[in-house]
Amino acid sequence: MDTCRVPAWVFLVLVWQGGCLASQFPTQLMIKEWVDQMQKELVTLADTATGGMSLTQIFLRNQHLYSVEQNDAEELVARAARNIEQLLRKRSAALKKLAAAAEQFQVDHTWKDEFEDDEISYYNSKDNLDANETEGKKYRLRPDFKEDASFRRLTDHNHTAVHIPTDIYDGSTIVLNELNWTEALEDVFRKNREDDPTLLWQVFGSATGLARYFPASPWMDARKTPSKIDLYDVRRRPWYIQGAASPKDMLILVDASGSVSGLTLKLIRTSVSEMLETLSDDDYVNVVYFNTRVKKTACFDHLVQANVRNKKLLKDAVQNITAKGITNYTKGFEFAFEQLSVKNVSRANCNKIIMLFTDGGEERAQAILEKYNADKKVRIFTFSVGQHNYDKGPIQWMACSNKGYFYEIPSIGAIRINTQEYLDVLGRPMVLADKQAKQIQWTNVYLDALELGLVITGTLPVFNRTMTVDERHGEHQNQLILGVMGIDVSLDDIKKLTPRFTIGPNGYYFAIDPNGYVLLHPNLQPKKRIGNRKLRLNDKYAVTFHEEPVTLDLLDAELENDIKVEIRKMMIDGEIGERTIDTLVKTQDERYIDRGIRTYTWAPVNGTDYSLALALPKYSEHFIQAKLGEDMKEAMSSTWGQGAMETMQLDRFDEFGHTYIAPREYCKELKLSLNNTQFLLDFNQFIERTPPEACNVSLVSRLILDAGLTAELVQLWNEQSVDGIVARFVATDGGITRVYPRSAAEEWSENHETYESSFYKRTLDNEIYIFTAPAFNTEGREPVSEPCILVSKAVDLTIDKVTLKPAVVGVKLNISFWMNSFMNATLKLNCKDEICGCLKNDKHVDCVILDDGGFLLMSNQDEYISLIGQFFGEVDPVLMINLVNTSLYSFNKTYDYQSVCDPEKDSKAAAGPRSVYVPTIADLLSVGWWASTAAWSILQQLIYGLIFPNLLEAVESAEEEISDAMFKESCITEQTQYFFDNDERSYSGVLDCGNCSRMYRGEKLPNTNLVFLITDAKATCLSCDPRPLRQAEQPSEGPDPCELAQNPRYRKGPDACFDNNENEDDSECGGGTCLSPCHWPMLGLQLLLLWLFTSLRHS
Repeated sequence: MDTCRVPAWVFLVLVWQGGCLASQFPTQLMIKEWVDQMQKELVTLADTATGGMSLTQIFLRNQHLYSVEQNDAEELVARAARNIEQLLRKRSAALKKLAAAAEQFQVDHTWKDEFEDDEISYYNSKDNLDANETEGKKYRLRPDFKEDASFRRLTDHNHTAVHIPTDIYDGSTIVLNELNWTEALEDVFRKNREDDPTLLWQVFGSATGLARYFPASPWMDARKTPSKIDLYDVRRRPWYIQGAASPKDMLILVDASGSVSGLTLKLIRTSVSEMLETLSDDDYVNVVYFNTRVKKTACFDHLVQANVRNKKLLKDAVQNITAKGITNYTKGFEFAFEQLSVKNVSRANCNKIIMLFTDGGEERAQAILEKYNADKKVRIFTFSVGQHNYDKGPIQWMACSNKGYFYEIPSIGAIRINTQEYLDVLGRPMVLADKQAKQIQWTNVYLDALELGLVITGTLPVFNRTMTVDERHGEHQNQLILGVMGIDVSLDDIKKLTPRFTIGPNGYYFAIDPNGYVLLHPNLQPKKRIGNRKLRLNDKYAVTFHEEPVTLDLLDAELENDIKVEIRKMMIDGEIGERTIDTLVKTQDERYIDRGIRTYTWAPVNGTDYSLALALPKYSEHFIQAKLGEDMKEAMSSTWGQGAMETMQLDRFDEFGHTYIAPREYCKELKLSLNNTQFLLDFNQFIERTPPEACNVSLVSRLILDAGLTAELVQLWNEQSVDGIVARFVATDGGITRVYPRSAAEEWSENHETYESSFYKRTLDNEIYIFTAPAFNTEGREPVSEPCILVSKAVDLTIDKVTLKPAVVGVKLNISFWMNSFMNATLKLNCKDEICGCLKNDKHVDCVILDDGGFLLMSNQDEYISLIGQFFGEVDPVLMINLVNTSLYSFNKTYDYQSVCDPEKDSKAAAGPRSVYVPTIADLLSVGWWASTAAWSILQQLIYGLIFPNLLEAVESAEEEISDAMFKESCITEQTQYFFDNDERSYSGVLDCGNCSRMYRGEKLPNTNLVFLITDAKATCLSCDPRPLRQAEQPSEGPDPCELAQNPRYRKGPDACFDNNENEDDSECGGGTCLSPCHWPMLGLQLLLLWLFTSLRHS
């Protein structure tokens, strides 16, 4: 019988015989006596029921079955760093082959203005998978796709796939030529894969926007997502941006004079936002606007790192720019040069750039440019925005005279392409530097566009090696960058090189890059974002979106302190070191904070900018190595092995408790299952018939060792009966969890992987009994059964002066039984003018027991019993705030930068497909707009609308049909953890609410994480502010980025910088006629498509 299901009426109702009214509050001494009695009963009950000491003796009796091995942290880090170095070196070699081959293929290519049908064939990754999709389309082929476990999707290793951005016409001459010469890369991709079958995506990202990747795989399954709009452009990906140019210090200068009001100002705002998206975390930026004076858009006084949060702040601030007054370029440029010359702030210290967005003007600002930029160390790029009749000559001169480029943005469609082409200019010094610039760079961690999960990418620029001829320089080296070659490395592959199951559940490896961002860390878990992304990718009307890089700083992944700041700096600087520190540790479920001792050991990963570290608690400096036989076969055939395996059979659960095994990769072909009972069944059958070499002997042997040792403990439980216990359990580092009796497993919801179990990991960091409240049901549903309290304690094992914690034992307490014991411990007989204890539903006093996180575990009030597991700040906010003020509780606010939140609700008037640009009538009538890059994209949509009339209807109704969950946005959330941070046991105080007050006293229970509180009942004084104190995660703006910008964290930029070259040819600086097509044909096309567009909208 499951005693956890006892109905509420069984609760003991204590009635004091005298029936007097309480008047005298219990003394602190009396409360201490109550607490000592509670603690004695609880600890005695737990000691007896768990048999922790017995398990220690079982381990000691069987020392012949295992050895205790040392975790040499320095050697472990060095070995893992070497393995990672070797992995990345192999990827680097493949990358160099690809880049060299691409450059040669382009040199050998002969440009053609026209191609025959049989000269080009390629797979367009956006083609529908249906067989008839490619019929009638020139140059197309259809691969033979098969499911691929390595890539977790359909692939074809006989072909490459090509992705062409939506706003680029795939039949243009330049695209056809690029398709022609990059086709030869297919053989190099394939050879690389043959040489190293573990290679993942190999990609060439072209400066034209075309991306060719291997193996071929559909960009999206059009059978499932027929209406998806693709906004991906390889040139906007983090790895391309990093590989295409050296880091940048960029000052964006916005003309905010009266002439740029209206549509022009809107275009400038959008252009600046798009420009910011071309920057990575290695870059620095600021945005200011000017007329006769210069003003900051945001709060930044200087250039700031172009990270996600700073860029968002700048983009939001740009929307508030207003236009008035007259233009004074001299003022604007003077401020810009001063910003770029500041020395005492963190900077990229490489390319210095001024981006000027204006509608034009007569002023050249020649004097100020000659004063500050005579050596041309600062490049100036100018953008003529909007449609006007102003002379463009002066702003074109500014760019051409300062090694920059002049662009025109007549309308919305020209923004995206013209705000990213400046990278071609920045690539010139790299091309001219030749071999010196041929340096492989490894990116920050980010989410792969093809759903591979978290990856890093090695990048190498690809240069144009052809010669060019002009009247000014004659024949000379071409200085264009062709694109960037990239090879992905999955973080899962790197994790496999950092052994996990010998360093204990609370030991972990982590690695950081020069920005201090982690690429390995147990808290790097953007699962919410990945899950949200999968929802969007699977949704019928989803729009592919720009994926923000996963930038989690080490000091945000852990609870920051001064020593960790020092460790982070030393790691970034490539030093080797070791420090042992006392630190706060946040639990896996993020509800609690503990204090623990950790030893950090670190070393650089040679050949990269990464640094690797290992954090170990004292009790994980050694580990148990099972010795059941020389090999797997001998271990399984031994008497111990056979007996232990027998206890893991499903038909022995009644005798040995319900047995769970951690879902680990014990054997190569053993598939993991979400159903642990099925996984255990599969494991038992697999082990019996599998050759020893197919399994991880160390993992399997430790599992079998722990199965046998824990089975002995359960047999002891069989021989005793203990009241008030719903379940007993034991869990081990080796991966065994046993819950007794078997029936109690129905309510067991803890993680079967002890290395991921919050209560298990937390218990190891404490020497006391840990009481864990059940997660509170915030959805208002009736609980299936009465809640139970989980109580756990680590098993200490000392062998030859070495201390280990190989297991955790515990019980689940019956609430009704504990309530009975709780109130009995406080009952005082023969009381007169005083409180007689914690009587059930007493109108005068509230008695509660809280854990060290501030969660409610017990009370004398029935209404509180239903709130067990809730944070007490929401139950009695006034009392909880006072407990914090008197230092019973300390607190720590933490931010989660990996969350997703619901977006702010838009009005129905603004409803429409997100991220899709719908042209206005003014755009449709504009010649400039039709000459822009958006024209082809919109033209395609209009043609599709004619062929598939239901498409437009689907898009229009998408807002109503798609649930809000599909459009969650990446965001910051904050959470406050409360904890005991001193050794004081006794606390008291008065809650002054103005016209009434409440007294309280508190006492911690020794050898537990509990505190007992007695207070005047909340109902006796309701004058205080009843607003709840929140602990749970909630959306947040995060720390003030303006304050962070004043004291930025330490980082280190790339060692090499290619920002200038004396041989650079800067004669090509924009101002061509590519945006001025023949007006009459364009006007005819405009009128035709305007008619089509209006017909579709009104039909």
